[in-house]
Amino acid sequence: MEAPYKRIIDNVSRFIDLTELEKQKYISLLTEIKVKRKAYLMQAGDITKYEYFITKGCLKVYTLDENGAPHISMFAVEDYWTGDMASFITKQPSRYFIKATEDSELLGISRANYDLLFQEIPKFERFYRILYQRSLISYIKRTNHGISLTAEERFIEFKKKYPKIVNRITQKDLAAYIGITPEFMSKIISRVNQM
Repeated sequence: MEAPYKRIIDNVSRFIDLTELEKQKYISLLTEIKVKRKAYLMQAGDITKYEYFITKGCLKVYTLDENGAPHISMFAVEDYWTGDMASFITKQPSRYFIKATEDSELLGISRANYDLLFQEIPKFERFYRILYQRSLISYIKRTNHGISLTAEERFIEFKKKYPKIVNRITQKDLAAYIGITPEFMSKIISRVNQM
């Protein structure tokens, strides 16, 4: 099995057991996607065509406020899933941009293949339920941290939770994720590094 497919099968196998036949069926429903650094995987107004699994690279998911300032909701690296679940399920236009911060490789499952997967291998409903529950829990925690933690505490929490990501993103993007200016981010990084 090729490395990208082994990576997604390993990810899925953390939650459900698959036979060799089921693994091959799942792989057959996936589409390989490559995105160059600084290119968009998706832009606001698009209808999300795939749920994406990252096999290589780093992407950022963000919205723009009324002044055009980005607000990053997540970074996605190897073994992460990304996309706009609401747009994917409802077929309504997304509010999100997904942009590669590194050359990236992904495996995508289309809506038609997603539905087919549930018909042919019902245990995948359990996998995606767990995936969406974890995503919702992460979103709730992030929202709570945004209103209950200081910017410095949010940065420290980010470093603890995502040690492999912190060195792969720009300070400007990190500031947009934390919700502060790049200048203030620089001061926080200096302060935290001196602790």
